[in-house]
Amino acid sequence: MRTVLRRSRSLQSRRPRGRVAAGAALAAAALFTTAPPALADTSPSPSASQNEEAEAGPTEAGTAFRTAARLAQGQRGTASASTGDYLYWVFPADTGQRTTVRATVSLPAEQARQSASTWRIDVYDGLRRRQPCTYGLQERRAAEDAAEVRLTCTLRTVRAFSEPWANDPLPGAYYVRLTVSRLAADDLGRPFQAEVAVDSQETGGSTAVGGRLSEPLTPGVSAVSAEEETAEEDGAERAPRPAALAGPEDGWSSGWWTDRWLWTAGGAVLAALAGIFGYTLTRGNGRPGRVPPGV
Repeated sequence: MRTVLRRSRSLQSRRPRGRVAAGAALAAAALFTTAPPALADTSPSPSASQNEEAEAGPTEAGTAFRTAARLAQGQRGTASASTGDYLYWVFPADTGQRTTVRATVSLPAEQARQSASTWRIDVYDGLRRRQPCTYGLQERRAAEDAAEVRLTCTLRTVRAFSEPWANDPLPGAYYVRLTVSRLAADDLGRPFQAEVAVDSQETGGSTAVGGRLSEPLTPGVSAVSAEEETAEEDGAERAPRPAALAGPEDGWSSGWWTDRWLWTAGGAVLAALAGIFGYTLTRGNGRPGRVPPGV
């Protein structure tokens, strides 16, 4: 009889432990299966049809940083120019965006070129610092009989804040410069058609950092701030602020919320479940049944 009672007690003490372990496993599986999609792999997949699906944008390009044509993300900018010209476009990029710039140079087939040419795109931020491309064909060589050249540059993810000495991409304006880097002297001045498209993907809280800029790095921000300070000191009226670069459709990002908070909460839940599971494994079965009462 005592043996039967001991077995029943041991079974009753083991059942909750198995239930807790199963509950912890199910909770962990549900947490990772319902993870936010923004933290998945968001590497852009270049495709030739993206330029065609983009909306029509400006039909001219600037020849310097100050005269750069404004281009919104998702638009397609076109321009007609001559080989040897520098073409500039400017577009906005916000925190957490991984931007990809695509350019297509169409060369007229009816004009015989003397030699091959090399085309290149460069991207600069609002401080006019050249930003490196993480991957993509930033510079390509076109043969004498080539009809077009396709260039691609994927930038690093835009950060909300950075140290003054760093070269990290920050939210604000980004300039695209398209030009021919190597060309025979006899081919200078020949006409060509250029097409530029910009798109980006959200990387989510996996790349989020603390802090944020007081103002995005857009054209004229520093100059306008200096004018406002001078006007306040002199007691004069503020001059009307020039039209700034159009920001993203939903406005420039701000605030403390990122997807990282979801992972932080998920990690806390998993830690609590792990603690409960470890306690059930180490607490034992209680008082042994063979010990008489009062001992």
